Amino acid sequence: MRLNGTQEAIDATDYPLSSEEFISQHGEHTIELANGTETVADVLGRLGPETYTSAEDVTNSLYSAVSHKGIGRRFYSDRDAYALGESGPTPESF
Repeated sequence: MRLNGTQEAIDATDYPLSSEEFISQHGEHTIELANGTETVADVLGRLGPETYTSAEDVTNSLYSAVSHKGIGRRFYSDRDAYALGESGPTPESF
């Protein structure tokens, strides 16, 4: 995920600030995701009303609310159980 200059805008903003105020000031900024883009308004709009007390609050909200476009391969997990008939790698003791 690339914030494309949004982080500088987040850092330069005076807090506390409501999510509505932040979106009106910076909502048009585009965030580049693994499989597309979204605007700040799209991402923060999913969270409902919030009050941000710091730049870190906004950044964490952006990272936590991106859509499935930001996760890479959808429904993939390298932690799933092995398929029927597979036993996985042989464990080694170090």
